Amino acid sequence: MRRSRIGLGFIALAAAGALALSGCSTGGGNEGGGNGGTAIITANGSEPESGLIPSDTNEVGGGKILDAIFAGLFYYDADGNPVNELAESVETTDSKVFTIKIKGGTTFTNGEEVTSQSFVDAWNDAAKLSNARKNASWFSNIEGFSDTEDAPLSGLKVIDDTTFEVTLKSPQSDFPLQLGYSAFYPLPASAFDADGNVTKEFGQNPIGNGTYKVAEDGWTHKVKIDLLKNEDYAGTRTVANDGVTITFYDDAAAAYADLQSGNLDVLDQLPDSAISTFQDDLGDRAVNQPAAIFQSFTIPERLEHFSGEEGQLRREAISLAINRDQITDKIFNDTRTTAVDWSSPVINGYSTDIEGNDVLDYDPERAKELWAQADAISPWSGTFEIAYNADGGHQGWVDAVSNDLKNTLGIDAAGAPNPLFGDFRQTITDRSIQTAFRSGWQADYPGLYNFLGPLYQTGASSNDGDYSSEEVDKLLSEGLSASDLDEANDKFHQAETVLFTDLPAIPLWYQNAVGGYSENVGNVTFGWNSVPLYYEITKN
Repeated sequence: MRRSRIGLGFIALAAAGALALSGCSTGGGNEGGGNGGTAIITANGSEPESGLIPSDTNEVGGGKILDAIFAGLFYYDADGNPVNELAESVETTDSKVFTIKIKGGTTFTNGEEVTSQSFVDAWNDAAKLSNARKNASWFSNIEGFSDTEDAPLSGLKVIDDTTFEVTLKSPQSDFPLQLGYSAFYPLPASAFDADGNVTKEFGQNPIGNGTYKVAEDGWTHKVKIDLLKNEDYAGTRTVANDGVTITFYDDAAAAYADLQSGNLDVLDQLPDSAISTFQDDLGDRAVNQPAAIFQSFTIPERLEHFSGEEGQLRREAISLAINRDQITDKIFNDTRTTAVDWSSPVINGYSTDIEGNDVLDYDPERAKELWAQADAISPWSGTFEIAYNADGGHQGWVDAVSNDLKNTLGIDAAGAPNPLFGDFRQTITDRSIQTAFRSGWQADYPGLYNFLGPLYQTGASSNDGDYSSEEVDKLLSEGLSASDLDEANDKFHQAETVLFTDLPAIPLWYQNAVGGYSENVGNVTFGWNSVPLYYEITKN
């Protein structure tokens, strides 16, 4: 179980002065790809939204694959600690200019050496405006970043093959902690076209440097992806199996049935039908532990009735009409915890005392009053729908929330299922969706800002509702520039207060890491972000 203090001490060190991360390791030195394995592990997953380009993937299905086939400067262990992977050291005296030294002699699976240029080229591609990478905003604080024209990141400077320098526009206390996120992975020269852009072809046939590699013709779209142990992996993790096959299930119930029958080794998502029984079904092989996962649904301001004063009244009314405690108890059997802030209980900075969080209380009378005030501005018409991916086990809670809205507000409300996660996400990304939609966040790195900036900062990579607030932007920026962690979290808490007024999304609950594994495997650990540590799993 991840503890809230972990990882944030790392931020405090970064802000305090010279930061040097060197020689840090868990699991021993493993220069040759581990002690081998005995079989292929089978696990569940979902079809990636788009090609497997690190800077263009910001959803869980693609993210768990990228984390398996690439190695970055750091990785996060089970408890959320940053552990050196390719980084020999990251040093700064002002949290603005960072000197990064990497290990020499490591290679991608095509034999190309991983150098400083591998990082600089990948980051420049990620930040280039015309590439429209989903994770571009992660690079927005590096000098030279532009959201109006194509421009190189002038803040990146290659010193030599194993050293490069990063200069930020302003001090950023948690920048080193972010560097374990997949957007910052290096890429081989073969990934780029003549203009220096990562090709779509590479995204379909990625070449990485991680614990695993994609098998030849291993990605069968909307079916599965076969990953094989990378014998040339030169990082610090020990790989205890021969590979992982991730099956893209359309139905969580089918995945659970496969787990029970021994046809699936590891499952990290349960169907509603198994929530009340899985711990009895699986015994010691059941997993139910806190994780850095926040769930909500987003109501874009562009939708009719949800802009301006009317929209604000309706958002608050909807939030107050939801009986979260009843849903987490009856639907989720205490595998969720009612939200009181915008982050997660396992993150340093989590607080139960954010001003304005009473909007998350169940108060049907107040909800009716606010809805009536909104109707006085513009009478409500139509059905309030919440879109969700039907392959992710969301129908139960969406139906429960819809019933709360019907019963309290006296309106038609219903779920709007989309069969596949990838198709569902595409409608959100291209802004063709015309309803509210399931949203939430599985942390990329263990910091409070990660639950706020990517989702609610103007133009951020995962700001799917296109929310914009000058006040929130200012507070988040001030928090990143703070000299110590307490000051940073205070600014972030002030931003959360604004969010409780604006409600760009409706917070629901924190999700535990729940799932289990079969009798065919051992040494199964679910990480701080709920993803199993595949490389540790052994086949019995």
